[in-house]
Amino acid sequence: MSKSENQMVRILKSGDKEILNDWLNELKSSASADGRISASELQSHAKEFLKLLGESGIEKSGEISSAGAAPLRTFLETLSRSRAVQGFTSEQTATFIFSLKRPIFNRLRRDFSKDAARLAEETMLASDLIDRLGLYTVVAFQKSREEIISRQEADMLELSTPVVKLWQGVLALPLIGTLDSARTQVVMESLLQKIVETGSDIAIIDITGVPTVDTLVAQHLLKTVTAIRLMGAECIITGVRPQIAQTVVHLGIDLQGVTTKATLADGLSLALKRLGFVVSKPKA
Repeated sequence: MSKSENQMVRILKSGDKEILNDWLNELKSSASADGRISASELQSHAKEFLKLLGESGIEKSGEISSAGAAPLRTFLETLSRSRAVQGFTSEQTATFIFSLKRPIFNRLRRDFSKDAARLAEETMLASDLIDRLGLYTVVAFQKSREEIISRQEADMLELSTPVVKLWQGVLALPLIGTLDSARTQVVMESLLQKIVETGSDIAIIDITGVPTVDTLVAQHLLKTVTAIRLMGAECIITGVRPQIAQTVVHLGIDLQGVTTKATLADGLSLALKRLGFVVSKPKA
């Protein structure tokens, strides 16, 4: 980019409302204008962007990463994050920047209609700058989107591992789906925290909803059992179906020392017995 101030920057610094109005017309007809952003909000974003771009000094350094462009970068990152939360696509978000090209190009053609060489130079500089800003916006959007997806996955993991208090001193954790390292970590944290909060002595992990148990799943279960024991509580694994039992034996997985039961009811019955509770039907 040219070290001297180019025409596009001069236009922006002058506060020319014609550029803003033409740009707003472009934005209103673009894919990003679908009702999720009000006209007043769109206008506010456009005015703020033009102001920050004009003040950034980016035409001197030629780099978006320059110190003077920090407020501009912050604006684009905030804009991208809000658009990601609202459910916009990266294309719709980038259109906010790229739609500025037409108003700028139209103005440059008017200013340099008699100087083809200068027009070509200024158009190239403006196009290059807008492309850089558009690319930065897309990268910021993708980063924000990945953060949102990661947070949603973490929330889903927590929701899929509910710890239930079955009885005084007895907790149950019904597992559904496949166990992996990330989920095992959430399982252990949720269960151990609940043991501390309730002062429970026995935790029942029910694997009825776990489709298969292989060596990796067994290792994750053993890690959880070990963590529970370190907290001073006992652990009972229930939901061990015949197919799972055969698989465990076939794989040579060592579950010695781990109490297992076929059903959650059997596990609860054993837990109550160990705690000294007796459950009986009232006499008629």
